[in-house]
Amino acid sequence: MSDLKKWKTLKSKMVLDNPWCQVRQDEIELPNGKIIDDYFVSIKPDVAMVLPVTSNREIIFVRQYRHAVGEFFLELPAGNFDPTKESAELAAIRELREETGYTPQEFRKIGTLYDKPSKDTNQIHLFLAENVIKAGEQQLDITEEIEVVFIPVESVLEKIIHGQISVAGTIAALLLGLKSIS
Repeated sequence: MSDLKKWKTLKSKMVLDNPWCQVRQDEIELPNGKIIDDYFVSIKPDVAMVLPVTSNREIIFVRQYRHAVGEFFLELPAGNFDPTKESAELAAIRELREETGYTPQEFRKIGTLYDKPSKDTNQIHLFLAENVIKAGEQQLDITEEIEVVFIPVESVLEKIIHGQISVAGTIAALLLGLKSIS
């Protein structure tokens, strides 16, 4: 049995409360008695991410600009959602449809991960969508400009190894989902 103990939260206050970004400052007591009065936590919404596969065994990626690091990335379709208003499953299907114009014929959950639990509160809900079909055009948000990219299943691991796919959540979903693809 482990002797590890949870930290105690002594006080909390929101130091940034914006619809796009929320940050909480906690005063905590560590198990050794030390007090830290400025432990910052990012309050983030959950993310629904989908690994979409066509009947031709191609994975649909989205390529888009990410301003925080000023680069373009290949990622799986994903988006934030509020679990009190929408299920993770519906959010994933919605994001797939909005970002790519595709919809799944087969759909199942493959996992739930924490993004960065040392500082962030959110979970990433991962889904596998097989035999996706074109259902319409993209329906992008004002901040989105997305290129839809098809990559054969057999080429994905090589692209990860060579850094062409480098976003952690996308890599986690791919590693969890690749063995499950029919």
